[in-house]
Amino acid sequence: MHTTLKISALAIVLAAAFPAAAQSNAEILKELQDLKAKVADLENKLNAANSVAKPAGSAQWGMTPEQVKDLNRVAVKTEALEDAVEAQGLKMFKISGFMDPTYLVNQRQHRAGFQFLNPVASDGYNYDNSYFGGATLDLTKEMEGGTRWRLTLVPNRGTGAVTGEGSIVQEASVSIPLGDLQTRFIAGQMPDWSGYEYQQATLNKLITHNLLYDFTLPTLYTGAGMEYMRGKWLVKWMLNNMNTSKRNANEKAPALAYRVDYSKGEFNGFGFAGVHGRGANFRAIDAVNPVTGEAYDARDTRLDLFEADAYFIRGDFTWQGQLSYGRQRAAAIMADPGTGALRDASWSGVSTLLAYKFIPRWEVVGRFDYVKNSKNGGGLLGYTVADDRNGWGPDATLGCDAAAAENADGCSKGANRMALSLGLSYLYNLNTTFKAEYRMDRANQPVFLDVRSGEYRKSNNVLGTSVVVSF
Repeated sequence: MHTTLKISALAIVLAAAFPAAAQSNAEILKELQDLKAKVADLENKLNAANSVAKPAGSAQWGMTPEQVKDLNRVAVKTEALEDAVEAQGLKMFKISGFMDPTYLVNQRQHRAGFQFLNPVASDGYNYDNSYFGGATLDLTKEMEGGTRWRLTLVPNRGTGAVTGEGSIVQEASVSIPLGDLQTRFIAGQMPDWSGYEYQQATLNKLITHNLLYDFTLPTLYTGAGMEYMRGKWLVKWMLNNMNTSKRNANEKAPALAYRVDYSKGEFNGFGFAGVHGRGANFRAIDAVNPVTGEAYDARDTRLDLFEADAYFIRGDFTWQGQLSYGRQRAAAIMADPGTGALRDASWSGVSTLLAYKFIPRWEVVGRFDYVKNSKNGGGLLGYTVADDRNGWGPDATLGCDAAAAENADGCSKGANRMALSLGLSYLYNLNTTFKAEYRMDRANQPVFLDVRSGEYRKSNNVLGTSVVVSF
C-alpha cells in the first residue's frame, strides 16, 4: 500500500517536472486531476483498513490474550524486584573476591609445602610469604550521588595482619564527591598506593613481589584526604597514620602521603608517590644504648619516601619500572661505634618487569630488582635489625650485635640486595590462572642463614606455583 502511494506521488512529481512538449495545458491538467483522484482513493482505503475495530480484550502486534497476561505479569514482577533490591540496599552493590593457594620451596629455609591462610603474626612478613596464599572478599557499594563505600576482608594475609594489629580488614574506605564526580573526599584505611605492582594476586603477574614493594614501601594509611581527576591526571593525598590504625602516646604529627598519575596515551603512562612525616622507629623500641646503657628516646622519627614508576603495555607486550628512595632518622641497624647514638637509615632501589604473551593464554614474565642498603649497616622501612631470612644487615659472620661488636670491621656496611624472578602463567579460563615462578635472591655479603648447616650464604633460591581463582 505504501509502495503504491510512493509510486503515485513520484509520478505526479515527474509529470509536473517533465511535461511532454506536444501536450496542451488542458491535457496536462486533466492527467494531474486523474492522478490526484487515484491517490485520494488509495488513502481512503488505507484509513478504512486502520480504523477497523478490534474485539474487546484482543492483543495488538499479533499477541494472544495469554501472551498479554504473561507480559503484564513479567512487568509487575520486574518492578517488584527493583523495589526489593533498592529497599535492601543491594542496588549498585558488588561482591567479588579471589583465593590463591600456593606451593613454595625455599632453599635456605629447607622448607617445601603449601601456603594458604597462614598467619603473618606467627611468621612475620618475608618475601617468601608476603601477601600470596590468601583469600579475599571485596564488598563495594555506590550510592546515589556518586558516594562509594568499600570493605575488603583478608584473613591472616591482609594489611591489617601485616601491621601487627591482627585485623582481617584489608581496606575500609569511603569516597564522597564534592561538587562533581571528579573531586572527591576520601577517608578510612587504605593500602599503600606506591609502585607499579599491586598486592592482589589477580593483578600481580608473578607470585612474589619485588624487593621495593616488600621492603621500602608503607603497608597502609589510616586518615583522610582528597582525590582529583582532571583529564589524563589523577591526584590523591592523605593526612594519615602510616602503618597503624591510631597513634600512640606522645605521637601527634601525621604523615602526608600522595600519589600522582598521568595516562599519556592508550598504551603508556607514569606516576610518582611519596610519604613525608613521622613514622614509628622500631630500632629504638625496647633498645638500649650499648655505650651509655640508657634507653633510646626515638620511638617516632622523621621519614621521607619517594618513588617514580612508569609502564608501557601494548598488545601482548608489557613493561613496568620503578625507582625508589627512602630515609628515616635514627633507624639504621648499626649505631655509632663510639657514642652508641642511633644513625640514619637510607636506601635506594630499582625494579623492572617484562612480560610477553607468546600464545594468547600463555605469558612469560621476567623481573629484576636491586636495592642499595649499605649505609650504617643497613636499615629499611620497618626492617631496623639484621634479618638473616630476608638478607638484610651487615656481614652476619662478623658478629655485629648491638651490645658487643658495633665497632667491628665491616659492621657499618650493610648488604646490597638483588633478585631475579622468572615466571610463567597460563590463563585456564576467565576466572582461573595457573602461575609458576623461579626466584634467585643474592647479596654482596653472607646474610642468608642456611638453617640446616647454620652457615651464612650470599644467595637463596625459591620456587613456587599457585592457582588464582577469582569471581
